[in-house]
Amino acid sequence: MKLQFLAPLYEHPGPVASVYLDTSEDPSDPARAIDLRRHRLRRGLLAHDADEPTVEAVDEAMDMDSEVAGRHGRAIFAAEGRVLLSERLPEPPARDSARYGMLPDALPLALQHAPDIPYVAVVLRRTHGHREHVPGGEPGGTEDELELTYEPGRWPASRVVSGHRSHRRMPVHEWPKEAGRLLTRLTDGVSAERPETIVLCGDPWAVNTLKAHAPHHPFVHFVKLRDGHGRRRPEPVRALLEEELGVLFADRLSEHDRTQVEAYLGRRARDVDDAEGLAATVSALQRGQARSLILNAPVDLSHPLWAGTAPTHLALSGADLNAFGLADYWEERAAGAALIRAAVGTHAELIVVRRDQLELKDGLAVLARYTATA
Repeated sequence: MKLQFLAPLYEHPGPVASVYLDTSEDPSDPARAIDLRRHRLRRGLLAHDADEPTVEAVDEAMDMDSEVAGRHGRAIFAAEGRVLLSERLPEPPARDSARYGMLPDALPLALQHAPDIPYVAVVLRRTHGHREHVPGGEPGGTEDELELTYEPGRWPASRVVSGHRSHRRMPVHEWPKEAGRLLTRLTDGVSAERPETIVLCGDPWAVNTLKAHAPHHPFVHFVKLRDGHGRRRPEPVRALLEEELGVLFADRLSEHDRTQVEAYLGRRARDVDDAEGLAATVSALQRGQARSLILNAPVDLSHPLWAGTAPTHLALSGADLNAFGLADYWEERAAGAALIRAAVGTHAELIVVRRDQLELKDGLAVLARYTATA
Protein backbone atom coordinates (compact mmCIF):
# COMPACT_ATOMS: atom_id res chain seq x y z
CA MET A 1 0.00 0.00 0.00
CA LYS A 2 1.43 3.35 -1.04
CA LEU A 3 1.59 6.02 1.67
CA GLN A 4 1.96 9.26 -0.25
CA PHE A 5 -1.53 10.40 0.80
CA LEU A 6 0.15 11.09 4.17
CA ALA A 7 2.82 13.39 2.67
CA PRO A 8 0.99 16.67 3.61
CA LEU A 9 1.48 15.80 7.28
CA TYR A 10 5.25 16.16 6.98
CA GLU A 11 5.37 19.47 5.14
CA HIS A 12 5.20 21.13 8.59
CA PRO A 13 8.11 20.64 11.00
CA GLY A 14 5.87 20.16 14.05
CA PRO A 15 4.49 20.09 16.60
CA VAL A 16 1.24 18.72 15.15
CA ALA A 17 -2.17 18.02 16.68
CA SER A 18 -3.46 14.50 15.92
CA VAL A 19 -7.12 13.78 16.68
CA TYR A 20 -9.12 10.58 16.17
CA LEU A 21 -12.83 10.61 16.99
CA ASP A 22 -15.97 8.59 16.53
CA THR A 23 -18.29 10.61 14.30
CA SER A 24 -21.08 8.01 14.18
CA GLU A 25 -24.42 9.64 14.81
CA ASP A 26 -25.94 9.00 18.23
CA PRO A 27 -29.63 8.44 17.42
CA SER A 28 -30.77 9.46 20.90
CA ASP A 29 -29.11 12.89 20.95
CA PRO A 30 -26.61 13.51 18.12
CA ALA A 31 -25.99 17.20 18.87
CA ARG A 32 -25.14 16.57 22.52
CA ALA A 33 -22.83 13.65 21.66
CA ILE A 34 -20.85 15.79 19.20
CA ASP A 35 -20.57 18.64 21.72
CA LEU A 36 -19.27 16.31 24.42
CA ARG A 37 -16.65 14.84 22.09
CA ARG A 38 -15.57 18.26 20.92
CA HIS A 39 -15.22 19.58 24.46
CA ARG A 40 -13.26 16.53 25.63
CA LEU A 41 -10.84 16.65 22.70
CA ARG A 42 -10.31 20.41 22.98
CA ARG A 43 -9.45 19.94 26.61
CA GLY A 44 -7.01 17.14 25.73
CA LEU A 45 -5.18 19.27 23.15
CA LEU A 46 -4.94 22.26 25.45
CA ALA A 47 -3.57 19.99 28.19
CA HIS A 48 -0.76 19.07 25.77
CA ASP A 49 0.01 22.80 25.25
CA ALA A 50 -1.52 23.06 21.77
CA ASP A 51 -1.95 26.65 20.62
CA GLU A 52 -5.48 28.06 20.49
CA PRO A 53 -5.60 28.64 16.66
CA THR A 54 -4.68 24.99 16.08
CA VAL A 55 -7.33 23.83 18.55
CA GLU A 56 -9.90 26.03 16.76
CA ALA A 57 -8.91 24.55 13.39
CA VAL A 58 -9.42 21.03 14.75
CA ASP A 59 -12.71 22.06 16.31
CA GLU A 60 -14.10 23.30 12.99
CA ALA A 61 -13.06 20.10 11.23
CA MET A 62 -14.89 17.88 13.73
CA ASP A 63 -18.37 18.72 12.45
CA MET A 64 -18.06 17.44 8.86
CA ASP A 65 -19.83 14.06 8.76
CA SER A 66 -23.46 14.71 9.61
CA GLU A 67 -24.60 13.37 6.19
CA VAL A 68 -22.86 10.00 6.60
CA ALA A 69 -24.96 7.06 7.77
CA GLY A 70 -23.74 4.19 9.93
CA ARG A 71 -20.50 3.79 11.85
CA HIS A 72 -17.51 5.90 10.91
CA GLY A 73 -14.82 8.14 12.35
CA ARG A 74 -12.53 11.00 11.42
CA ALA A 75 -8.81 11.67 11.67
CA ILE A 76 -7.74 15.32 11.86
CA PHE A 77 -4.22 16.73 11.81
CA ALA A 78 -3.50 20.43 12.31
CA ALA A 79 -0.62 22.81 13.03
CA GLU A 80 -0.22 26.57 13.37
CA GLY A 81 -3.92 27.20 13.01
CA ARG A 82 -4.58 25.19 9.85
CA VAL A 83 -5.72 21.68 9.05
CA LEU A 84 -3.01 19.62 7.36
CA LEU A 85 -5.19 16.60 6.65
CA SER A 86 -8.73 15.54 7.55
CA GLU A 87 -10.04 12.14 6.50
CA ARG A 88 -13.09 10.03 7.14
CA LEU A 89 -12.40 6.64 8.74
CA PRO A 90 -14.33 3.53 7.66
CA GLU A 91 -14.32 2.39 11.30
CA PRO A 92 -14.55 4.65 14.36
CA PRO A 93 -11.48 4.54 16.63
CA ALA A 94 -11.67 2.28 19.67
CA ARG A 95 -11.62 5.49 21.71
CA ASP A 96 -11.40 9.19 20.91
CA SER A 97 -7.87 10.56 21.28
CA ALA A 98 -6.09 13.90 21.03
CA ARG A 99 -2.30 14.24 20.88
CA TYR A 100 0.01 17.20 20.34
CA GLY A 101 3.59 16.26 19.60
CA MET A 102 6.53 16.71 17.29
CA LEU A 103 5.30 13.96 14.95
CA PRO A 104 1.76 13.37 13.70
CA ASP A 105 0.30 10.12 14.98
CA ALA A 106 -0.46 8.88 11.46
CA LEU A 107 -0.19 5.10 11.88
CA PRO A 108 -3.85 4.55 12.93
CA LEU A 109 -4.98 6.40 9.79
CA ALA A 110 -2.65 4.36 7.58
CA LEU A 111 -3.97 1.13 9.12
CA GLN A 112 -7.53 2.12 8.20
CA HIS A 113 -6.48 2.30 4.53
CA ALA A 114 -5.07 -1.25 4.47
CA PRO A 115 -5.27 -3.46 2.45
CA ASP A 116 -6.13 -0.74 -0.12
CA ILE A 117 -7.61 -3.06 -2.77
CA PRO A 118 -8.61 -1.29 -6.01
CA TYR A 119 -11.99 -2.55 -7.27
CA VAL A 120 -15.12 -1.65 -9.19
CA ALA A 121 -18.62 -2.59 -8.00
CA VAL A 122 -21.21 -3.11 -10.75
CA VAL A 123 -24.97 -3.55 -10.24
CA LEU A 124 -27.29 -4.42 -13.15
CA ARG A 125 -31.08 -4.24 -12.78
CA ARG A 126 -33.72 -5.01 -15.38
CA THR A 127 -36.62 -2.55 -15.43
CA HIS A 128 -39.66 -1.89 -17.61
CA GLY A 129 -39.38 1.25 -19.71
CA HIS A 130 -41.77 2.99 -22.09
CA ARG A 131 -41.15 3.02 -25.83
CA GLU A 132 -42.66 5.96 -27.65
CA HIS A 133 -44.55 5.57 -30.91
CA VAL A 134 -42.44 6.47 -33.92
CA PRO A 135 -44.49 7.81 -36.92
CA GLY A 136 -44.33 5.26 -39.68
CA GLY A 137 -42.65 2.80 -37.34
CA GLU A 138 -43.59 0.36 -34.59
CA PRO A 139 -46.34 1.34 -32.17
CA GLY A 140 -45.46 2.52 -28.66
CA GLY A 141 -45.46 0.21 -25.71
CA THR A 142 -43.17 -1.20 -23.04
CA GLU A 143 -39.64 -2.44 -23.50
CA ASP A 144 -37.29 -3.92 -20.94
CA GLU A 145 -34.45 -1.62 -19.98
CA LEU A 146 -31.23 -2.22 -18.14
CA GLU A 147 -30.27 0.04 -15.26
CA LEU A 148 -26.50 0.08 -14.80
CA THR A 149 -24.76 1.44 -11.69
CA TYR A 150 -21.02 1.19 -11.15
CA GLU A 151 -18.54 2.70 -8.71
CA PRO A 152 -14.75 2.38 -8.44
CA GLY A 153 -13.09 2.44 -5.04
CA ARG A 154 -10.21 1.35 -2.86
CA TRP A 155 -11.19 -0.98 -0.03
CA PRO A 156 -11.77 -0.22 2.81
CA ALA A 157 -11.35 3.59 2.67
CA SER A 158 -14.09 3.89 0.03
CA ARG A 159 -16.67 2.50 2.45
CA VAL A 160 -17.31 6.05 3.67
CA VAL A 161 -15.96 8.15 0.82
CA SER A 162 -18.50 8.52 -1.94
CA GLY A 163 -16.81 7.53 -5.18
CA HIS A 164 -17.55 8.58 -8.75
CA ARG A 165 -20.76 6.58 -8.97
CA SER A 166 -22.24 6.37 -12.46
CA HIS A 167 -25.80 5.54 -13.56
CA ARG A 168 -27.06 4.61 -17.01
CA ARG A 169 -30.23 3.23 -18.52
CA MET A 170 -30.45 1.56 -21.90
CA PRO A 171 -32.68 -0.84 -23.84
CA VAL A 172 -31.82 -4.44 -23.03
CA HIS A 173 -30.99 -5.23 -26.67
CA GLU A 174 -28.10 -2.70 -26.58
CA TRP A 175 -26.38 -4.36 -23.65
CA PRO A 176 -24.30 -7.05 -25.47
CA LYS A 177 -22.46 -4.34 -27.44
CA GLU A 178 -22.22 -1.92 -24.50
CA ALA A 179 -20.82 -4.56 -22.10
CA GLY A 180 -17.47 -4.75 -23.87
CA ARG A 181 -17.13 -0.98 -24.07
CA LEU A 182 -17.98 -0.70 -20.38
CA LEU A 183 -15.26 -3.15 -19.32
CA THR A 184 -12.68 -1.32 -21.39
CA ARG A 185 -13.73 1.92 -19.70
CA LEU A 186 -13.60 0.35 -16.22
CA THR A 187 -10.16 -1.19 -16.67
CA ASP A 188 -8.53 1.65 -18.58
CA GLY A 189 -9.97 4.97 -17.58
CA VAL A 190 -11.98 5.05 -14.37
CA SER A 191 -9.18 5.32 -11.84
CA ALA A 192 -5.48 6.07 -11.71
CA GLU A 193 -4.71 2.38 -11.20
CA ARG A 194 -6.34 -0.61 -12.84
CA PRO A 195 -8.85 -2.37 -10.56
CA GLU A 196 -7.74 -5.84 -9.58
CA THR A 197 -11.32 -7.00 -8.88
CA ILE A 198 -14.62 -6.24 -10.60
CA VAL A 199 -17.61 -7.33 -8.52
CA LEU A 200 -20.79 -8.05 -10.51
CA CYS A 201 -24.33 -8.59 -9.32
CA GLY A 202 -27.92 -8.22 -10.45
CA ASP A 203 -29.78 -9.54 -13.48
CA PRO A 204 -28.21 -12.95 -14.28
CA TRP A 205 -28.34 -12.55 -18.07
CA ALA A 206 -26.79 -9.08 -17.96
CA VAL A 207 -24.09 -10.21 -15.50
CA ASN A 208 -23.19 -13.27 -17.59
CA THR A 209 -23.07 -11.13 -20.74
CA LEU A 210 -20.59 -8.79 -19.06
CA LYS A 211 -18.53 -11.63 -17.61
CA ALA A 212 -18.24 -13.21 -21.07
CA HIS A 213 -15.78 -10.43 -21.87
CA ALA A 214 -13.49 -11.47 -18.98
CA PRO A 215 -10.94 -13.31 -21.18
CA HIS A 216 -10.14 -9.98 -22.86
CA HIS A 217 -9.05 -8.57 -19.47
CA PRO A 218 -6.71 -11.26 -18.05
CA PHE A 219 -5.24 -9.07 -15.30
CA VAL A 220 -8.60 -8.37 -13.66
CA HIS A 221 -10.36 -10.80 -11.31
CA PHE A 222 -14.14 -11.02 -11.85
CA VAL A 223 -16.43 -11.99 -8.97
CA LYS A 224 -20.08 -12.77 -9.67
CA LEU A 225 -22.33 -12.52 -6.63
CA ARG A 226 -25.36 -14.73 -6.22
CA ASP A 227 -28.66 -13.45 -7.56
CA GLY A 228 -30.38 -11.34 -4.92
CA HIS A 229 -27.35 -9.29 -3.91
CA GLY A 230 -27.32 -5.61 -4.75
CA ARG A 231 -31.03 -5.00 -4.26
CA ARG A 232 -30.39 -2.89 -1.19
CA ARG A 233 -29.92 0.80 -1.98
CA PRO A 234 -26.69 2.14 -0.43
CA GLU A 235 -26.89 4.53 2.50
CA PRO A 236 -25.83 8.15 1.89
CA VAL A 237 -22.08 8.46 1.16
CA ARG A 238 -21.57 4.72 1.74
CA ALA A 239 -19.99 2.41 -0.82
CA LEU A 240 -22.04 0.57 -3.40
CA LEU A 241 -22.26 -3.12 -2.31
CA GLU A 242 -20.52 -2.27 0.97
CA GLU A 243 -21.71 -5.33 2.88
CA GLU A 244 -20.84 -7.75 0.07
CA LEU A 245 -17.41 -6.18 -0.39
CA GLY A 246 -16.73 -6.51 3.34
CA VAL A 247 -17.25 -10.27 3.13
CA LEU A 248 -15.30 -10.62 -0.11
CA PHE A 249 -12.24 -8.67 1.02
CA ALA A 250 -12.10 -9.83 4.65
CA ASP A 251 -8.52 -10.73 5.70
CA ARG A 252 -7.31 -10.39 2.13
CA LEU A 253 -4.21 -8.62 0.79
CA SER A 254 -4.08 -6.76 -2.48
CA GLU A 255 -2.32 -8.59 -5.32
CA HIS A 256 0.52 -6.06 -5.10
CA ASP A 257 1.02 -6.62 -1.37
CA ARG A 258 0.76 -10.40 -1.66
CA THR A 259 3.58 -10.39 -4.23
CA GLN A 260 5.74 -8.37 -1.86
CA VAL A 261 5.01 -10.68 1.09
CA GLU A 262 6.11 -13.65 -1.02
CA ALA A 263 9.35 -11.81 -1.85
CA TYR A 264 9.85 -11.04 1.84
CA LEU A 265 9.39 -14.71 2.80
CA GLY A 266 12.08 -15.67 0.30
CA ARG A 267 14.54 -13.17 1.79
CA ARG A 268 13.64 -14.13 5.37
CA ALA A 269 14.46 -17.74 4.58
CA ARG A 270 17.99 -16.63 3.73
CA ASP A 271 18.57 -14.23 6.64
CA VAL A 272 15.81 -13.70 9.19
CA ASP A 273 17.86 -11.34 11.39
CA ASP A 274 18.33 -8.90 8.53
CA ALA A 275 14.63 -8.83 7.62
CA GLU A 276 12.56 -9.13 10.79
CA GLY A 277 12.20 -7.43 14.15
CA LEU A 278 12.45 -3.87 15.43
CA ALA A 279 16.23 -3.53 15.09
CA ALA A 280 16.31 -4.76 11.48
CA THR A 281 13.37 -2.54 10.54
CA VAL A 282 14.85 0.60 12.10
CA SER A 283 18.20 -0.10 10.43
CA ALA A 284 16.63 -0.44 6.98
CA LEU A 285 14.56 2.75 7.40
CA GLN A 286 17.62 4.68 8.61
CA ARG A 287 19.39 3.83 5.36
CA GLY A 288 16.35 4.47 3.17
CA GLN A 289 16.65 0.83 2.15
CA ALA A 290 13.09 -0.34 2.91
CA ARG A 291 10.84 -1.10 0.00
CA SER A 292 7.99 -2.04 2.34
CA LEU A 293 7.31 -1.89 6.06
CA ILE A 294 5.37 -4.99 7.16
CA LEU A 295 3.27 -4.88 10.33
CA ASN A 296 1.32 -7.51 12.21
CA ALA A 297 -2.32 -6.79 13.00
CA PRO A 298 -3.38 -6.09 15.63
CA VAL A 299 -0.43 -3.71 15.91
CA ASP A 300 1.50 -3.74 19.19
CA LEU A 301 4.48 -1.36 19.19
CA SER A 302 5.30 -0.86 22.85
CA HIS A 303 8.99 -0.02 22.47
CA PRO A 304 9.67 3.75 22.20
CA LEU A 305 12.00 5.08 19.53
CA TRP A 306 14.22 8.14 19.31
CA ALA A 307 13.65 10.56 16.46
CA GLY A 308 15.20 13.65 14.91
CA THR A 309 14.05 16.23 12.42
CA ALA A 310 14.48 14.14 9.23
CA PRO A 311 12.48 10.99 8.33
CA THR A 312 15.60 8.81 8.54
CA HIS A 313 16.50 10.18 11.97
CA LEU A 314 15.22 7.31 14.09
CA ALA A 315 17.00 4.87 16.37
CA LEU A 316 16.55 2.53 19.30
CA SER A 317 18.24 5.02 21.63
CA GLY A 318 19.33 8.63 21.85
CA ALA A 319 22.92 7.48 22.07
CA ASP A 320 22.60 5.93 18.59
CA LEU A 321 21.46 9.24 17.09
CA ASN A 322 24.18 11.07 18.97
CA ALA A 323 26.72 8.68 17.49
CA PHE A 324 25.45 9.70 14.04
CA GLY A 325 26.37 13.30 14.89
CA LEU A 326 22.84 14.52 15.64
CA ALA A 327 22.22 16.98 18.45
CA ASP A 328 18.49 17.69 17.88
CA TYR A 329 16.46 14.59 18.77
CA TRP A 330 13.84 13.40 21.26
CA GLU A 331 12.25 10.25 22.65
CA GLU A 332 9.15 9.36 20.62
CA ARG A 333 6.92 7.18 22.79
CA ALA A 334 4.56 6.57 19.87
CA ALA A 335 6.92 4.30 17.93
CA GLY A 336 4.39 3.98 15.14
CA ALA A 337 4.55 7.73 14.49
CA ALA A 338 8.32 7.57 13.88
CA LEU A 339 8.12 4.41 11.78
CA ILE A 340 5.35 5.69 9.50
CA ARG A 341 7.12 9.04 9.00
CA ALA A 342 10.28 7.19 7.98
CA ALA A 343 8.28 5.04 5.57
CA VAL A 344 6.60 8.04 3.95
CA GLY A 345 9.82 10.04 3.81
CA THR A 346 11.77 7.24 2.12
CA HIS A 347 8.88 6.19 -0.19
CA ALA A 348 8.46 2.81 1.45
CA GLU A 349 5.08 1.10 1.31
CA LEU A 350 3.02 -0.43 4.13
CA ILE A 351 1.73 -3.99 4.31
CA VAL A 352 -0.51 -5.14 7.16
CA VAL A 353 -0.71 -8.90 7.78
CA ARG A 354 -2.75 -10.68 10.40
CA ARG A 355 -0.60 -12.18 13.14
CA ASP A 356 -2.22 -15.61 12.81
CA GLN A 357 -1.34 -15.65 9.08
CA LEU A 358 2.28 -14.53 9.41
CA GLU A 359 3.76 -13.94 12.86
CA LEU A 360 6.68 -11.51 12.86
CA LYS A 361 9.33 -10.92 15.49
CA ASP A 362 8.36 -7.76 17.44
CA GLY A 363 5.32 -7.58 15.15
CA LEU A 364 7.17 -5.97 12.24
CA ALA A 365 9.57 -6.63 9.40
CA VAL A 366 10.95 -4.99 6.30
CA LEU A 367 11.32 -5.93 2.66
CA ALA A 368 14.53 -4.28 1.44
CA ARG A 369 14.89 -2.63 -1.94
CA TYR A 370 18.17 -4.42 -2.44
CA THR A 371 20.49 -6.73 -0.54
CA ALA A 372 23.56 -5.49 1.32
CA THR A 373 25.88 -7.29 -1.09
CA ALA A 374 24.13 -5.72 -4.09
